[in-house]
Amino acid sequence: MVLPVLLYSGAMAATQLFTDHPHSVGETYGEHARFALRFAGQLALAAGAAAVHAVCPALFDHSASARVRKLHAQLCDDPARGETYLSRVA
Repeated sequence: MVLPVLLYSGAMAATQLFTDHPHSVGETYGEHARFALRFAGQLALAAGAAAVHAVCPALFDHSASARVRKLHAQLCDDPARGETYLSRVA
């Protein structure tokens, strides 16, 4: 009788690992995954532009900073994310 309870509580803990944070910003796991992956892609592009700019300053002179400002605005201007997310990381 104890084993099913342990399995159930373990499964619930594993589920919460993937759903607690997305729910805290008003999203499902899939919605949050899409947002986070798109955000990561944008950060990777900004990092690439910054790396090229480091080698040749005439190239991508404002690309990385403009992209990061845009991403920051997306986090701060979204009422579902802004207060919840920023209050925890600040």
